[in-house]
Amino acid sequence: MSTLPDHGHELIPRPELTPDALRAALTVVAPGRLDEMQAMKDEAFAKAVEWQSLSPVQSWVLIWAKEIEIARRPDLSTRYARAKRNLEHGDPDIAREALRELSAVLDEALKAVRE
Repeated sequence: MSTLPDHGHELIPRPELTPDALRAALTVVAPGRLDEMQAMKDEAFAKAVEWQSLSPVQSWVLIWAKEIEIARRPDLSTRYARAKRNLEHGDPDIAREALRELSAVLDEALKAVRE
């Protein structure tokens, strides 16, 4: 596992972009999502065989690396949860800001795991 710039308290170091490392990390930060991860992995590997392409597996790795990045960093996790709660707010300005913030969190997490 590696670490990159300090974002405040991190629950665990950033895992390597391998299925085993991602699963081990998810076991710590969001164990309730392991079945979801496995189902998506099975689907990605099946598509990889069908399409004769590694792109479904590469996508699966990035999806879960991003999800783990959010879960392992309380700063991102808090922003993500707040934005999701406000997505369907009655005030359209608050809902729009929530969508913008959700997009910003996802972009930040993806950028972090691609560095």
